[in-house]
Amino acid sequence: MPNLTKRDLVVRISNETGMVQQDVLNVIQRTLDHLTESLAHGQAVELRNFGVFEVKLRKARVGRNPNRPEHDVPIPPRAVVKFKAGKEMKSKVMKLSQTIADGAKPASGTTPA
Repeated sequence: MPNLTKRDLVVRISNETGMVQQDVLNVIQRTLDHLTESLAHGQAVELRNFGVFEVKLRKARVGRNPNRPEHDVPIPPRAVVKFKAGKEMKSKVMKLSQTIADGAKPASGTTPA
């Protein structure tokens, strides 16, 4: 099963609601724009029953190139986006774990944890 794309969402929502696809696309894009803008300002974004996106600051650290381990590579501090799944999402995804444990193959593009 291929990954879900923005286009897939637009088509599904349009079919379910009867809205014009362009209107659905505009709503989805504006939603994503507002989420991105909030995160860019360091604000967490909480979507109940879905999850929380938040910006975390990673400290500077020293890395190593596996091909030349004698050379240290300084990695500067940076901001990264972290996602923590909500209860409802966690429980639905856990069902995938049980399916895999029962011997069923996961959908393509997924790997067992």
